Amino acid sequence: MKLSNLSRTLCMTAFAITTASVSAAEPGGYIGGNLGQSHANMDNDGIARGLLSSGITATSITVHERDLAYKLFGGYQFSRYFAIEGGYFDLGKFDFTANTIPAGSLTGNIKLKGVNVDAVGFAPFTDNFSGFARIGVSSTRAKDSFAGTGAVNVLNPQRSERAANIKFGLGLEYKVSQYLGLRGEAERYRVNDAVGNKGDVDLVSMGAVLRFGHKSSLPMHKAMAEPVYVAPPAPVLVVVPIPVQTQQYCSILDFQFEINQDDIQREEKEKFAVVGRFLNKYPSTTAVIEGHTDNVGSSESNIKLSQRRADSVVSYLVSDLNVAPSRLKAVGYGETRPIADNATEEGKRLNRRIGAVIACATDIEGLSVKPARATMALQIEFDR
Repeated sequence: MKLSNLSRTLCMTAFAITTASVSAAEPGGYIGGNLGQSHANMDNDGIARGLLSSGITATSITVHERDLAYKLFGGYQFSRYFAIEGGYFDLGKFDFTANTIPAGSLTGNIKLKGVNVDAVGFAPFTDNFSGFARIGVSSTRAKDSFAGTGAVNVLNPQRSERAANIKFGLGLEYKVSQYLGLRGEAERYRVNDAVGNKGDVDLVSMGAVLRFGHKSSLPMHKAMAEPVYVAPPAPVLVVVPIPVQTQQYCSILDFQFEINQDDIQREEKEKFAVVGRFLNKYPSTTAVIEGHTDNVGSSESNIKLSQRRADSVVSYLVSDLNVAPSRLKAVGYGETRPIADNATEEGKRLNRRIGAVIACATDIEGLSVKPARATMALQIEFDR
């Protein structure tokens, strides 16, 4: 019996699962298993030729070329791009029945099991979705069984052989969490049967990966971990030296944004009038506009988003309220300075904010104020 080559194109199986974003694998070990279907083409012409060489003609040949197969594996991920993996596989059983003239029949089957070691290379597409390719060596044990009836006589009904051959495959992996991933893959195993032939067996399977010893630092992990509350730093006042310090006014601006938004709504802009009047009333003051975000998205994108938010406020103060740009500075802090717990929607809303620290100014127009400094706060909520 001979296993012939199948198509060279391997079909990849994809998963489309909606879940929170998680990280590509960090260094650590993992174990897993796959279940699927194996396929091998029986060489009907070779079977017929073998019978004909003994003076027997095959009238019909029935084959069973597909079977349930599985594999168990374990490995170590050295980086998000490379891992070494080893395992055990059972490709199932394939058989045939040939009816002959003179009257009789020949039946045969082959069982394929073995172990393998593979090098696996990963190509991350997103934080939680990646493709991978593998190439390695398998040691496969083939057990052949033959039986004849009527005119067909089998001299050696049981045969076996173990041989090492190359194997390779392609697949996709979706990481449901820091510890659990789902895989779909297609592999080709080069095998020897026990009667001197070589062929290919293809395995298309799906399975799960359980990872351990991995560390990650993406938003989902932050939400899953024990909350860590970091007290926000005290506001830093940018003070412009003035000749005489008497009574002073100070202002801190504070309002929130919706997710991934950096524009200011028209109705909210009206609330900036009091800030603009304050800055124009005291031309010696300066202000630092601080942008902040929640932890939705990557740290890099949150830095950029918070900077855009701060820039939009500075732009409005300059263009609409006639504040000199030299008196304003925009700084984006991203998600590094939370004032609430990002594990809740309310906490995230509070962290999507703008803070403006405005330098104190001497009351040069003689307003009647108390000796202590007064703080003016403005809070604005933005629509999505």
